[in-house]
Amino acid sequence: MSGSKSILVTGGVGYIGSHTVVALQNQGFDVVIADNLSNSHRFIIERITAISGVAPRFYEVDMCEKEQVRDLFRNEPGIVASIHFAALKAVGESVENPLLYYKNNLLSLINLLEVHSETGVNNLVFSSSCTVYGEPDTLPVTELSPIKAPLSPYGNTKQIGEEIIRDSVQNTSLRAIALRYFNPVGAHHSSLIGEFPSGTPNNLVPFITQTAIGKQKSLKVFGNDYSTPDGTCVRDYIHVEDVADAHVAAMKRLLETETGNFEVFNIGTGRGYTVFEVIRAFEEVSGMKLPYTIEPRRPGDIEKVYADTSLSNTILGWKARKNIMEMMSSAWAWEQKLAANK
Repeated sequence: MSGSKSILVTGGVGYIGSHTVVALQNQGFDVVIADNLSNSHRFIIERITAISGVAPRFYEVDMCEKEQVRDLFRNEPGIVASIHFAALKAVGESVENPLLYYKNNLLSLINLLEVHSETGVNNLVFSSSCTVYGEPDTLPVTELSPIKAPLSPYGNTKQIGEEIIRDSVQNTSLRAIALRYFNPVGAHHSSLIGEFPSGTPNNLVPFITQTAIGKQKSLKVFGNDYSTPDGTCVRDYIHVEDVADAHVAAMKRLLETETGNFEVFNIGTGRGYTVFEVIRAFEEVSGMKLPYTIEPRRPGDIEKVYADTSLSNTILGWKARKNIMEMMSSAWAWEQKLAANK
């Protein structure tokens, strides 16, 4: 009921948001979703309900419109904390259309912070990214690794977002945690929710599964001349359910303990995989051979990055549990389920 203490999840119909809503509900939290459905699908709300047995309250809200945000908080006076996912997230698109990314990703955050201040809501979990580390000097990256000049406007919006929050907590009662996650992949074990990009996927794993199912003619591998074991980029892939659990851990930390004003945590597995290693893992779990083409490097892509997660393991009491095979098999099960429901 709306009078109880609630967690607002902006972008809660999206990929990571929907999994986090389920994880929160499974831990007994009352959840309110705000999403403008620009890169998400309304049927996911029904799927969330089917998984958890609880229907989240949904508001179609553009977080860049402050009056809509204010109206949401008026309608939901029980909100005690927010998890902010609502942002555009394609690196390549951000290079092509930087102003769209700066306007959407920063204005939505500013509006949320201002309405938090107006309503006295003091807890925020911010969806950040390993892109803030840029091309790191040493690996693995820790939370104390240098924040580098970003290689994309998307990465810059995450850096600036953290700076906006860091400045905002100085003279208010706001407390915030930024989760810098690496590369979330996979799908819920029920195969009811997963990554569902509009148009051609920007991320590797949905491109793999769409190629396997026949939606894409062949997989594009962007660059095979990097200084890595097989020439392809290295990333720290992490199962989306593990990422969702990290948000629950961060929320419990804010609500149940005395924390600093602003904390940041890496959310990854601590293991890097090349693009070809991910492809081979998928081929192993699916029994298929994937056609692929080598394409030029994409602007904004980092060569290699993976996490030191000891801080989140220790302070949040959280640790990634699922391996690359579970990531691939769940992503493939989700893609097959999507195709069967067409």
